[in-house]
Amino acid sequence: MIQTPEMDRIQHEMQPGVITQDGFLGTDHRSLQEILDHDDATVRRLNLTHKAIAARMCELRDEGEKGLGETISVPPNFDIRVDSVRGKLPCPFLGGTIVQKLNTSLRNTRLGREVTYTDLNIHMIEEHGFYEGYGSLFRMAPEELVEILEVER
Repeated sequence: MIQTPEMDRIQHEMQPGVITQDGFLGTDHRSLQEILDHDDATVRRLNLTHKAIAARMCELRDEGEKGLGETISVPPNFDIRVDSVRGKLPCPFLGGTIVQKLNTSLRNTRLGREVTYTDLNIHMIEEHGFYEGYGSLFRMAPEELVEILEVER
């Protein structure tokens, strides 16, 4: 699809220093629309939806929250730690959504691989199909995220 003026405004909000120090696009030089289209095609190829991936992220975050800031083991293959950081962040997609700063660090012990995500990541994946740009601090390639989180297809 072609990048609209609204997408240009959203992409501006994602630049470093606007909402977060590092922004959401990293070193990715593609337009926001190209990033969204690419990740959407990947999710469709995996026979999944953004909502299903976000639901799994929420499920594992909720299990990790039971550890009260400590790493806990969650069967069958996860070590999870959820940390609350003071404050809130607005979604750069200009819809007025504001989320708590909550970081989930998850290690898949079977794979020996880790991922860290925020509640804002969950929201942006569920509502906008946005996994951040290449090189960004919280970029999660959909295929890697699905594998690490063991999302059922």
